[in-house]
Amino acid sequence: MTDAAHHSPIVRLAPAKLNLTLAVVGRRDDGFHDLHSVFVPLALHDVLTVAPAGTAGSDTLHVTGKDAGPVEANLVLRAISAARAAIGEGPGRPATPPLAARLEKRIPVAAGLGGGSSDAAAAIDAALEAWGAADALDPERRLAVAASVGSDAPFFLAGRPALIEGRGERVSPLTGIHGHPGILLVTPAVAVRTPDVFAVFDGSHAGSSGDGSVRMTSAHLAQELGNGLSATDLVARAGVLASANDLLASAALIAPGLAQVRRALTRLLARPIGLSGSGPTLWTLYPSLGEAQEAAVTVADGVADGTVPSIGDGPPSIIPTTIRTGQEGAPT
Repeated sequence: MTDAAHHSPIVRLAPAKLNLTLAVVGRRDDGFHDLHSVFVPLALHDVLTVAPAGTAGSDTLHVTGKDAGPVEANLVLRAISAARAAIGEGPGRPATPPLAARLEKRIPVAAGLGGGSSDAAAAIDAALEAWGAADALDPERRLAVAASVGSDAPFFLAGRPALIEGRGERVSPLTGIHGHPGILLVTPAVAVRTPDVFAVFDGSHAGSSGDGSVRMTSAHLAQELGNGLSATDLVARAGVLASANDLLASAALIAPGLAQVRRALTRLLARPIGLSGSGPTLWTLYPSLGEAQEAAVTVADGVADGTVPSIGDGPPSIIPTTIRTGQEGAPT
């Protein structure tokens, strides 16, 4: 519906993302880094509801679930504002009255799972529909609005596995994965700020680029996912993918104890353990959601008996989920 604004609430699911690879290719003039990273969306998601709030006042946001920090700093409000600015005002332009947004936060925060950027992408999409302005921005301008709000936000407009390059603005959708591999996410209770991890990375890499082997692994996986890869074949590559993150060592320095947690999980689960983004979320691949759920019980028992150390403010978040594969019939 593009000719009139919606008056009923618009609901959007905002999925988490996982970096199966993350290569730092170099430092940019704008202070950001050029990346080569394969992202996959997960079934784990936040829920965003947006509705018109009348003509007076300003946009509002109410957050439930996990603590996402101060509301005024939330990317949802910034995304709605950026979408409004992109449409502009004047004759023939859709009206953009204030919106009331509600966010049910299920994705761990500051965890390397892209939750804030996903919420922002969902907010842009929902705001445009609420204003009856879904056609007001072409895909390129929508992508530019998303990139202005968060480096990971453009990926979430694709809705499927993708190769991410530049600082995140270059998104090449990939055919993806056949089947429904399980993922176990273990997020220690420490907030890790991405800029802090990159600062440590820059301090230890004079050329501001990472290990060339990670870049090769990332390129190889992107090629395979471009052709389509079975869940079984993806799990078989877990050992290579688990170490294909140039930020691993830097994240371990920012979050003391992270390497210890990773070692404990490797011993307990007897599987390779990777790091998503700048961390601190650790992940491991399984052929199915059921096996990831069984592993979640094992890890919870390990946390309870001290086999898996709890660092930061308490026990880790343990979430079994699946990769949203981009194929029809994927679980949500």
